[in-house]
Amino acid sequence: MKRIMPTVGAAVLAFGVLASLPAHAVKMGPVEDPIGVVKIAKGQPINIGGMWVLSGADTALGLDQKRAVEVYIDEIGGKVAGHPIRFIAEDGGCSAEGGQTAATKLAANQNLVLVLGPSCSSEATPAAPILWKQGIPMIGTSSSAPALTAPNRGPGYAGFVRTTPNDIGQASADAKWMYETLGCKTAASIHDGSPYAQQLVKVYGEFFRKLGGKVTNEEAVAPTDVDMRPVLTRIATNKPCIVYAPIFLAAAAQIVRQVPEIGGLANTQFIMGSSVQSKDFIVAAGDKVVGVRYTSPDISAEAFSKAYPEFLKAYKAKFGEDPINGFHAFAYDGAKIGFEAIKKVAKTDADGNTYIGRKALRDAIFATKNMPGLGGTLSCTENGDCQEFKFAVLQFTNADPSTYKLGTNPKKIYPVTK
Repeated sequence: MKRIMPTVGAAVLAFGVLASLPAHAVKMGPVEDPIGVVKIAKGQPINIGGMWVLSGADTALGLDQKRAVEVYIDEIGGKVAGHPIRFIAEDGGCSAEGGQTAATKLAANQNLVLVLGPSCSSEATPAAPILWKQGIPMIGTSSSAPALTAPNRGPGYAGFVRTTPNDIGQASADAKWMYETLGCKTAASIHDGSPYAQQLVKVYGEFFRKLGGKVTNEEAVAPTDVDMRPVLTRIATNKPCIVYAPIFLAAAAQIVRQVPEIGGLANTQFIMGSSVQSKDFIVAAGDKVVGVRYTSPDISAEAFSKAYPEFLKAYKAKFGEDPINGFHAFAYDGAKIGFEAIKKVAKTDADGNTYIGRKALRDAIFATKNMPGLGGTLSCTENGDCQEFKFAVLQFTNADPSTYKLGTNPKKIYPVTK
């Protein structure tokens, strides 16, 4: 099984982070900070990092978020606190290995102030402690695993917040919709070993059972598996009403293609997760994509702020196409939180040099309250959740990849807007 990570409160990580922070406050220019100060000389850029999946089957997920940050940087004129922005993006690969490598590269830059991203909880789990060891906060933009903001997450995650909703909200809403609206009293689940999918199906199962449902199977595949028939055959023996499979794109497409080959699943409904929200999923699933449903945070235009149409215009003008995935609004909001916090804490001396306290910046990010964002009003909790969850179900309507467009293919089918 790939990409299974230890719990985020692991003692070895916590010890390493605590040991790395300065024992005494750091004084530089007009700023004194308990863990460090970044000096940006007059006329020099402020270094901002990014980390998303930028290669492989899930590229659209990360590229869409990187682009949204670039739209925000354009919107604020490419400057913050009087300095040009140097935006450095690394490919985290949507894997633990990739997240560790990308975070290590970014953390080596002693002038780096902040990191936006990552896409996947697999990346965030090792990356956040590596960055916070250097006093660099991280704003997750679609890394939604509950453990990342759990009260017992450990000091290595003290610098991590996120603008994407916590999967506890997703799991609860999914279970309720399947049990009450679809009327399913039996369910099976499939995860792919990633912290995102593994934690999501675990919490989903707990909620489904509390509602009175029965979980018949809790299965696992690897993200690179091609033959899903053994897993599907095991599930078919119990004939569940529904199969919940919030797994990443490549494996999800294999399941969708192979379900019709398995006897006993004709009356079983399959529900995927938001990782399939891409034109690439249509390509991978082929004609079997039509009718495929998935649950997601609500990314419809009516769920977003009144500023969203202007964002869409700017996005298309810059990149020549509409957004290619559904988490761009959360990335835009992450950039907004981060840059607003920088403006609050940055201090400039008489020579034009700017100083940013590392803990001061972290605290300013966490102090965000009632900030208007594209995805909703942003208010960060003490453990780093900044966005409320809004539930939606979407369905693919056409097998032609050129028809991919959020709102039509896939189309929001629940809740129905009156």
